[in-house]
Order: sequence, then C-alpha cells, then structure tokens
Amino acid sequence: MTKPRLGGLTVAEFLRRHWQKKPLLARGAFPELGDFLQRDRVFELAAREDLESRLVIRNGRHWQLRHGPFSKRFLSRIRDGKWSLLVNGINHVLPAAQKLLQAFAFIPYARLDDVMVSFAPSGGGVGAHFDSYDVFLVQGSGRRRWGIGRCRNRDLLRGAPLRILRRFKPAREWVLHPGDMLYLPPDYGHDGVAVTDCITYSIGFRAASAQELGVRFLEFLQDRVRLAGMYEDPDLELQPHPAELDSAMVRNVARMLGRIRWDEKDVAHFLGCYLTEPKAHVVFGRPARPLPMGSFARAVARGGLRLALTTQMLFRGNTIFMNGDAAGLGARPARMLSRLADQRALPPAARLDRETVHRLYEWYRAGYIILKDEG
Repeated sequence: MTKPRLGGLTVAEFLRRHWQKKPLLARGAFPELGDFLQRDRVFELAAREDLESRLVIRNGRHWQLRHGPFSKRFLSRIRDGKWSLLVNGINHVLPAAQKLLQAFAFIPYARLDDVMVSFAPSGGGVGAHFDSYDVFLVQGSGRRRWGIGRCRNRDLLRGAPLRILRRFKPAREWVLHPGDMLYLPPDYGHDGVAVTDCITYSIGFRAASAQELGVRFLEFLQDRVRLAGMYEDPDLELQPHPAELDSAMVRNVARMLGRIRWDEKDVAHFLGCYLTEPKAHVVFGRPARPLPMGSFARAVARGGLRLALTTQMLFRGNTIFMNGDAAGLGARPARMLSRLADQRALPPAARLDRETVHRLYEWYRAGYIILKDEG
C-alpha cells in the first residue's frame, strides 16, 4: 500500500504506530471509490442467495434486525429514514471489491476476511458498537459522521438484536467524505451515522477466539490421534460402592489421554485448512463444459489463470492449502503455486511441470480457479 493510502505513513510506520494500537484517519486514501457502487447495485447484491445481507432499522431506542436476501422492491419501499443495509463478502462476487481487498495485502491473507458494503440514507446507522477485530472503514459515495473512543463502559442496550453500547461518549468525531478511510483497532467503540445517502466499505479481519481455535483444533485432532492399547486394570480391588467412579480408573485414563501429542506441523496443517475453509454460503461455479487437460494446459500457457473470487489459498513450505484442503507438493510445483497464492493469478507462458498442471486442472474442474480467457 502506498503512503497516500495510509495518511502519508509507510506500511512499516503504520504497523508500528497504529496496528492494534490506535486509530488512523487517512483523507483521500481511495479517491477512485466514489462511483464504485450506488444504491441500486447494493440492493441487487442484497437480493443474492450467495451473499449474507442484513437490514437494521431504528425507531427511537428500538432496533430491528432482519436477515436477507431482500428483494429490490421491498428495500425501495422502506419509508423509515433511520435504517442501514449491510451486505457481507462482496469481494466474492465483484472483482473490483476483490481489488479493494488486495490493497490491504500488507496484512497477511491469513488475517484478511472480506469486504462488507453498507448503504444508509441520511440518519441511518447500526448504533454505537465495538468489534473484536481490526477494521478499515472506507467511504464510498456520500458522507458519514464517525464518533470513536475507547469503550470505558461496555454495557449493552437491553433487548436489542445487535450488540449496541448502552452508553457511548465518543472522544473524537470526523465526517468522512468519498475516498476517506478510518482504521480502528479491536475493541474500539465507534458510531457511524449517515450525513447524506452514503455507501461505506468495511474491510474486516479474522480474529478467532482462543475457545474457537481450541474446539476446532480438537476436532482436527480426532482424525489424527492414534493411541495404542486398551484400558486395563490388572490391579483391580474390591470397592464398597460399585456405582462410584474410582480414582484409580480416572488416573489410568488420564495417563492414556496424556499420550496425545501434537507439534507445530500439526498446528500449521490445522491453521491452513481452518483459515481457507469456505463459509457455508459460498458457492463455486464449476465449468459447465470443462476443457480436456491438454487443452487446459495450452489455455493456461496462452492466457494465464486466476483464482476464483471465492477461493482462499495459503501455503507453508511445500504444503498448499486450498479451500479447506491441504496438498503436499514437490519443491518446484510448490514454488509456482505459492506464487499463485500470493498474486491470486498466474501470467501467460508460466512454465508449468506435469505435477503442477495436474493439480491446477483438479482445481479448475472444481471451480477454484478460472482461465483468464474464460473469466
């Protein structure tokens, strides 16, 4: 990311001074976004089955939350001005939104989540709240006033369908104009209210809780644990209560379970699969008439290829993680596919060995990658 995007800071300066530390306001960071999406296009996105959309309506201190998809006719008939429409994951269907997400590739892909777009008429918003993850708020068309501050009091509004702060006093306020960007670290309170009809893009980041990681890692281990032997108690003694769970049995089982082991390799394998696993609503478009492998290889050499917008790809060493699966490869194909993971595309005339072509062809048939000539 260039200095103008970060308010004149280099990436290194931003990471050192602001990332997960304090907010940053960058005026004119994305001047090209003013005409990217308009209200009617956001309404069309909210009608899609493969995207998550929500409608937040406020009447005084009463809040209502509805989940989409929503018809354009329904949204056009809303009369209450204090409402906000949110659509998550638009980078999965709009190349321009994916390009916006790529502007934040100075943060590892393992931490990047998605792009959410919100539309609100004047006075609309979702209330004062805080997020447990970092967020960049980029203003598209229109203007929005943001009040921000540390959450001294985290009491939530009772009965609200959203986590809205009951008492929030912003320490600072700014009005964001088209192209302006506001970065907020985790747990920083913020309240955005539309000054005019406006569109805002939220670039969110993944921050799983320790509980979530622990539970999912144990699920991952269940298919990898191999413990030899059976439970034995050759020194069993008569106990006065046959229904009592004996301490000796507890100790024996604790010793058996204590033999469960994992290492950093297991953790890396788990993380690669976990972080690339598609969300439940994500759909991959398989080619209706896939090319034969030979024709596919020639098409790649002629025009190159790119990852599907819905594809998540990471790597570690010679292991490639693609949409929740892992593949250990030879050094040469691993280097080539690591390049694909970094750049989300391969140029024409890339020199591909047989193993790489076979792997790419599998992903092509699954809808994970797209030939540039076709996309």
